[in-house]
Amino acid sequence: MNHSPPGGVHVIVPADIDDPAFPSGGNAYDRRVLDGLATLGWTVREHPVPVGAALGPVLDTLPDGALVVVDGLLAPAVPVERVRRLRLVVLAHMLFGVPGEREVLTAADAVLTTSEWCRREVTRRYGVAATAAPPGVDLGPLAEPSETGERLLCVAALLPHKGQDVLADALALLPAGGWRCLCVGSLERAPEFAAEVRDRAPAGMRFAGPRVGADLDAAYADADLLVLPSRADSYGMVVTEALARGIPVLATTAQGLPETLGRAPDGSRPGMLVPPGDAPALATALRRWLAEPSARAALRASARRRRETLTGWPVTAALASEVLSTVATRESTSR
Repeated sequence: MNHSPPGGVHVIVPADIDDPAFPSGGNAYDRRVLDGLATLGWTVREHPVPVGAALGPVLDTLPDGALVVVDGLLAPAVPVERVRRLRLVVLAHMLFGVPGEREVLTAADAVLTTSEWCRREVTRRYGVAATAAPPGVDLGPLAEPSETGERLLCVAALLPHKGQDVLADALALLPAGGWRCLCVGSLERAPEFAAEVRDRAPAGMRFAGPRVGADLDAAYADADLLVLPSRADSYGMVVTEALARGIPVLATTAQGLPETLGRAPDGSRPGMLVPPGDAPALATALRRWLAEPSARAALRASARRRRETLTGWPVTAALASEVLSTVATRESTSR
């Protein structure tokens, strides 16, 4: 393990990283890791840039040999030929398959991913080695379950890949009453999709907009089951946020979600998995949850056991720090 003392690192992050109106798992990850690096002794210099903006003007101001981390949302805009003089680390939350992605990942001195699934995909798709630093989580107080399990919670911005339209269709297949579903997340990132979902939503499905801090904590505290109907999700931080409170999860088998849900030490699943985009399958799982008290009890017990295996953000920051230290040491001797 590399124990070189931390130095300075420049980090190119999305301009909305701290905007409470547009919370996202990616932004939360960036903030917690950057704060963790600072705690470990790194001098972190942040450069907020709007997604889609040119990065050349920012990168050109950095000195030769500077260690630079670029968030994966911004990375495809990196002018590869102009950053050979820098020590470049790309932080990939997921892969988008857009022009420039292959080139920058291939040119980077290191690639850091936010999930094991994404790490494997970087290698499979582009032949590039990567290191995973999965998100940490803060353990919250155990949620008190209701007798009926009727309180459903979905935490995600309303976006096509998050699948709230599938959830609306699934809930419409359930008998009216006997459940209520709170959807927490921005309605502004894809307004046409959000409007469509709201039009399709059955009675009992409510949209609260984004919540952070104590308001988000309160939403978890009032939940029996987290439902995440994603069509695509490299990790799904809300899954571990629910498990950190002992709340079972109904998610899909998309991408990294099965790994995030994981298993309790006894091998049990702390939730259920259904195919993405399959409203009838989602409805069947919800019916089982609502109709079978013994199934709810078993899933809650598993979620509480899984809770004890979760790791905190200092572990994530330490993994990221090790990658940065390795790049800094290698580059300082070879360039």
